[in-house]
Amino acid sequence: MKAEDLKILRRFVKEELAGDRAQLDALTDEPLRLYERFVDTGLANWWLPEELGGRGLGLEDSVEIVNELSYGDAGVAFTLFISILGTSIVQLYGSEELKARYLAPMAARGSFCATLGSERAAGSELGKIETTVQRADGELVITGEKFFSTNSGFADFLIVIARAADDPESYLAVLVPRDTPGVRIVKRWDVVGLRASHTYQVSLDHCRVPAGYQLAGSGLRLLEIGLNASRILIATTAIGVARRIRDHCMDYAKKKPFRDGVLLDSPVFAQRLGQMEMQIDVMKSHCLRAAHDYDRIMGDPDAAAVFVKHGTVKSALTAKMFCGQAGWDIAGVGSEMFGGLGYTNEMPIGKLVRDIRYVSIVEGGDDVLRELVFSRYVIPVPRRS
Repeated sequence: MKAEDLKILRRFVKEELAGDRAQLDALTDEPLRLYERFVDTGLANWWLPEELGGRGLGLEDSVEIVNELSYGDAGVAFTLFISILGTSIVQLYGSEELKARYLAPMAARGSFCATLGSERAAGSELGKIETTVQRADGELVITGEKFFSTNSGFADFLIVIARAADDPESYLAVLVPRDTPGVRIVKRWDVVGLRASHTYQVSLDHCRVPAGYQLAGSGLRLLEIGLNASRILIATTAIGVARRIRDHCMDYAKKKPFRDGVLLDSPVFAQRLGQMEMQIDVMKSHCLRAAHDYDRIMGDPDAAAVFVKHGTVKSALTAKMFCGQAGWDIAGVGSEMFGGLGYTNEMPIGKLVRDIRYVSIVEGGDDVLRELVFSRYVIPVPRRS
């Protein structure tokens, strides 16, 4: 990423996210205008390939971008990067026609896409998906209800993971234009944190799309592959939030009377902040390593096949787990430093605690990822499924 891009990004964070944060912690449509203003930075959907009109920035650059954005607001960062889950699947497994028709306009407009995987009975257990795809007269007909999907209310298109009606053991990934008849927003979820983001429950009622809108490969495998990039960037949001917690603690400690001086003079405070800094440094190092692993695969001429073989990248899993846990630890220590004020809405620490919690919950909770790391990378190779 160019130095000028970083300068523009930091200016956006300072001007748009560093002031009154109440708007970013309310369930309103107001943040949508903020996302429109982000397009003016020239960085919207920064990861889309240059041949489609995008900036073509890799995931290592994305870590730097998301780190800066989430320092301002993690919900804004999440909204701006989560489209990478769907676009990476289309980029790797969609036809050239689909890429030109749907990814190129995203690069030009700075718009969004959404991925619809989870359902009421199929959260972490995606094998229980009940949404079905039926083939009829050269079209795919999709019916079902999806539980959590960020950006789907204003997306250009949806990537829907569904079960084949004629083969219950087969799963498909299908691109569905957002304006397809039968797509209906059931509700917007009232989330605890990341309230600048927009996550919806979506109903699909006999939505018909051309058969060519099916992406190549098993839908569950493609979703697993797409989650690599988004999990790394979700982990990265914990870095930005943790940095902001550290800075709030420093500002508070400079003014808070403590014994014969201020809290900043306390050796206990120094030890706590030293621990925070170590954790933040390791979090960033691990996210950059995971991003490097991802970029290395994406740089392979046969990246689609390599990803199908790998599925989930180990460092993507461990980055998300570690950053979620370390970030939660930092948030807990940080809130304690404010004493009773840390448990009120008078200080920004409360919002930061709520925001950082999502890292260990979305796109696979820690227990789910622990089991995945164990089954894929811990048990002896001959016994791995």
